[in-house]
Amino acid sequence: MDKTYSSAAAAVADIPDGASIACSGFGLVGVPIVLIRALLAQGTTGLHVVSNNCGVDGWGLGELLREGRIARVIASYIGENKDFARRYLGGELEVELTPQGTLAERLRAGGSGIPAFFTASGVGTMVADGGLPWRYGPDGEVTVSSPPKQTHRFSSLGSEKEYVLEEAIVTDYALVRAAKGDRHGNLVFEKSARNFNPVAGMAGRITIAEVDELVEPGQIDPDQVHLAGIYVDRIVQLGAADAADLPIEKTTTRTRPGASVSETVSTEGAN
Repeated sequence: MDKTYSSAAAAVADIPDGASIACSGFGLVGVPIVLIRALLAQGTTGLHVVSNNCGVDGWGLGELLREGRIARVIASYIGENKDFARRYLGGELEVELTPQGTLAERLRAGGSGIPAFFTASGVGTMVADGGLPWRYGPDGEVTVSSPPKQTHRFSSLGSEKEYVLEEAIVTDYALVRAAKGDRHGNLVFEKSARNFNPVAGMAGRITIAEVDELVEPGQIDPDQVHLAGIYVDRIVQLGAADAADLPIEKTTTRTRPGASVSETVSTEGAN
């Protein structure tokens, strides 16, 4: 039952080229950066990644992107990652854009053994009708487009509406970041790090977690467990320096009322 590994390198050592990976994180929050860097160091390539976004330029999954290690991404947001956008529009990367809530539910469904579900999100758009560009050619032409999806009308929620069928996502591996975990794999996520961490962890056939704090079984109140150990296969405890590696994506400041210009209040999009 002791699922701990001595290092991140050991925990990801069997991830092969071409593997599919669900990766937690939203912007820079809740990102398993140490596991990502271990994957980068071992040279794994051709990865199919499922993540809300793909990190930022030069951090998170952006580190794998920079080295050309990712072949395909299912995501809801390209955002301000210029390298992600450049590789997608330049035909180097296949990208399946999915509504954010739909993406989260596809991962959760995969972990729950539900093969597909109907949702109203995307009905009447290219998400349901097909034609979203998945891959561009070198001259900007669309070479791969999304197929049309099955739709159906239901009236069970009080009024008849059309819904689109979305398939669950199950990946070969999942990488997640937790504030606390025990040796049996039970995990607790810190505040907004409960974004895609639980559902990404559910979707992986083999789930690997890096944790800031490792405790003994029984030291986590069962009511505080956010992802049960049944979903988690490997645990890596982070060192103090790695646990503190929490960069801020954006920082804005304003002058504190009644204070001098040099005294400011910072609003940070941090972990």
